[in-house]
Amino acid sequence: MIPPGETIGILGGGQLGRMLAKAAAQLGYRVHVYAPEADSVAAEVCARFTNAHWDDAAAMAEFAADCAVVTYEFENVPVGPLKALGSVPLHPNARALEVAQDRLNEKEFVEQLGGRTAPYMAVDTREDLDAALTRLGSPGILKTRREGYDGKGQWRINADHEADGIAFSGQPLIYEGLVRFSAEFSVILARGHDGRIVFWDSAENVHQGGILALSTAPASDAVLAQVEEARALAAKVAEGLGYVGVAAFEFFATADGPVFNEMAPRVHNSGHWTIEGAVTSQFENHIRAICGLPLGDTRLAATKVEMRNIIGEAAEDWAAILADPANHLHLYGKGAARPGRKMGHVTRLTF
Repeated sequence: MIPPGETIGILGGGQLGRMLAKAAAQLGYRVHVYAPEADSVAAEVCARFTNAHWDDAAAMAEFAADCAVVTYEFENVPVGPLKALGSVPLHPNARALEVAQDRLNEKEFVEQLGGRTAPYMAVDTREDLDAALTRLGSPGILKTRREGYDGKGQWRINADHEADGIAFSGQPLIYEGLVRFSAEFSVILARGHDGRIVFWDSAENVHQGGILALSTAPASDAVLAQVEEARALAAKVAEGLGYVGVAAFEFFATADGPVFNEMAPRVHNSGHWTIEGAVTSQFENHIRAICGLPLGDTRLAATKVEMRNIIGEAAEDWAAILADPANHLHLYGKGAARPGRKMGHVTRLTF
């Protein structure tokens, strides 16, 4: 157990790190952020900030020396440089990063545990894509195996001929066949050092342009009927990885049951509603888990909770949002409101 007063290290300096840091401060911890970008919204609310490249072993070791435990706020932290952390605990562990960083590895891992995924094939060349289209058909989605988020690094192929203009750069790809679903939902859990797992209510998610727009809890009956099966798979993944912390699993609700889409070994956008909408937020429980503290209650704090992302210039409507006293506004402190950029979110509770 790591007591309050110690320092928690966070790899990555974005809004998830910012919200983790605020939860850590509430529990009495100091936070030290490490990020390669000088402009860090997480660093603004932290005690210390190391601005250095991931492969700067000396900077990483100095950072680790200041920390009692280290975590990360996004899954694209390169695994190799983490050796410089030495004996300082990393939660979730590097194995979780290795699995989640590659969409092919992720799907294979989940299938080994009995989970259902979209039909898929690895694609490295044009010939591979032709073979995938022949076997899986179209429509489908061609994705980069590594990185890519919020619709980036993805190409929808509605018909075979639409693949003709795709240029191959040598980056490993994966082609996924179309999944027909009635709804999308998340399973978010926290797993402690002792193996205890707690779940939040599964939010039903609506995406626009590949970006999460709305999360609602409780979900519709179509989703609720499949939550238990999805939770069972999520628990198997967490246990198989020896996972400690919060993890999110995205699913499609289909006629044949839940189909796994992807996982995030971290706190997740579809769980932001838990800040006001649950007894204990995903951010607080992540800090509790990595520090070996007892996990908090995850029950809903209202009859219904809605979380809407604030994208791009919509952040300029902050005054109108605050004019409704039932709204809880979270702005992330980012500068330019570029199209498609998550600038904040607003949560609304119904009692």
